[in-house]
Amino acid sequence: MQEDIISAVLDGKDALALLPTGGGKSLCYQVPALAREGICIVVSPLIALMKDQVEGLKKRGILAAAIYSGMSRRAIVQTLKNVAHGPYKLLYVSPERLETSLFLEYLPALDVNLIAVDEAHCVSQWGYDFRPAYLRIAALREDLPDVPLLALTASATPAVQEDICDKLQLHEPQIFRQSFLRPNLSYSAIEVESRLARLVEILNKVPGSGIVYARSRKRTVEIADLLRMHGHSTEHYHAGLGSEERARRQQDWIDGKTRIIVCTNAFGMGIDKPDVRIVLHADLPDSLEAYYQEAGRAGRDGKRSYAVLLYTKQDLSDLERLHEQRYPTLEQIREVYSAVVNYLQIPSYTGQDQSFTFHYDAFVKAFGLDPHRTLYALKAMEGDGWFDFNERSFAPATVTFTVNKNGLREFQEAHPKEEPLLTTLLRTYAGIFDVPTYISELQVAQLMHLDEEEVKSGLRRAHSFAVLEYVPQNEDPQIVFRRHRVNATDFRINPGPYEARRDAFRARVAQMIAYTCSAECRSVFINRYFGEKDSQPCGICDTCIARRKAPLSADEFAAIRERVTTAVTTAALTIDGLQGQLKDVSREKLFSVLDYLQAESLLQVDEKGFLSTRR
Repeated sequence: MQEDIISAVLDGKDALALLPTGGGKSLCYQVPALAREGICIVVSPLIALMKDQVEGLKKRGILAAAIYSGMSRRAIVQTLKNVAHGPYKLLYVSPERLETSLFLEYLPALDVNLIAVDEAHCVSQWGYDFRPAYLRIAALREDLPDVPLLALTASATPAVQEDICDKLQLHEPQIFRQSFLRPNLSYSAIEVESRLARLVEILNKVPGSGIVYARSRKRTVEIADLLRMHGHSTEHYHAGLGSEERARRQQDWIDGKTRIIVCTNAFGMGIDKPDVRIVLHADLPDSLEAYYQEAGRAGRDGKRSYAVLLYTKQDLSDLERLHEQRYPTLEQIREVYSAVVNYLQIPSYTGQDQSFTFHYDAFVKAFGLDPHRTLYALKAMEGDGWFDFNERSFAPATVTFTVNKNGLREFQEAHPKEEPLLTTLLRTYAGIFDVPTYISELQVAQLMHLDEEEVKSGLRRAHSFAVLEYVPQNEDPQIVFRRHRVNATDFRINPGPYEARRDAFRARVAQMIAYTCSAECRSVFINRYFGEKDSQPCGICDTCIARRKAPLSADEFAAIRERVTTAVTTAALTIDGLQGQLKDVSREKLFSVLDYLQAESLLQVDEKGFLSTRR
């Protein structure tokens, strides 16, 4: 479907593309960006994902850049100047940056040929990952009215698809839906007594690379330790690890040095590993959208793979009550608001459009707050437009040279001790002298046979001499206030949209529970949830296998017999052709009926293998 999407965009049409995880969404905007004059603006919610895309494009000789929360003003200005005047093809922008005065100041100088909105479901408050900053993308369309917009997502229900088109103001959009069916992926949901024992048992049976998703950082460590005790090559992964350590563990898993990665949902975005044989959820996700995306990381190479969900009755009860935690009361939200503005020491009636580094763990501890309820109170305030809050803003370290080549040479002659570090940077990172560039202090340290801290110290010295601007990696959450601070007594949120989002969340949870407990084909259930109404049973999920093994009832026998008789009297069919027409009937049950009909001389097979009924 990529070719059709690319053609629509090149024809100047707005489009919504629903491509499953691993469906090649990025190519759908990268190819049009290269095929036409100008640049493509890509709105993306995750800094780490932007970095990976930019680095991947650079390796292919394609100039790309990114602007995100946490960058210094100088680095942003330099990036925008480079993009405006250089041969750049793609500019990745976090949604929070779209309305800043700095970005809007340079926008007229950018020859924009396409707007691509990745993870477009984030624009819908009915979706599972609503991000209010996405609502500002529509304003970008007002500045670029003739530029086509391509919205991309891996999972969106019909209601969310409609909301995406509305909120992004898509004009007569062409909608491309690739089937959500994964014919090589076997889904299972298993009720367990001992979750960890079953997890080990399954991983012992299924060879190959795997992912285990868990709900908390603590559980990733516990499960990884358990799997190592049982001889599995395993690492845990969560947002609390340093960026270099996360990158190392991810790469070891991709390269096959580690077999199993045990992770929170912070893992997986943009990872291209086709040979994952099993994705195992040790805890219930809160939506089918999230589950489908995470499970869909298995079997991208088309070979048989497994998506297994383990649960207990208590998990189902906890999930049913989860809305109470996810949607705090107004008083609880007001309490957190008061604590935030006091913690950040924001005076009354100031703070609008200011960005603050926000040490979440220290904040919760300082005010004695419940960490889970506090997180969702922050999200509630974000949803109401008070501020943008991103608890996963892993901004990589960047270097921007601030002198020309003559100035650099003079500095190196005057400070020979600094020369090896500066030379290593210039040799390691192509184009670093001209554009702000992501760097890895650890990689530079390894090349120079130094400690990482020595490299960081050298970069800080160069920064102090104004040779370059060094912005260390920032792993702290950021809060960007969209309104001035008010007194706690004047704080309000709009109850209508808030309650509507809570109701939508409860509906998604109900569907997740229904899927878990269903006796229906798992693929059929998922496809219907995403709007595909006429899919056939997959034959390989746990419910299909159980149905196939179940004894044949009298009613079922009669129904299959009627279908067989109708099929063979309507067309000339071999047994293989008959099986093709009755795909939803298991081979065992079909042959039971065929054996009976032949034994009773009601069905015959001629010398060419064609079936016919006997009158």
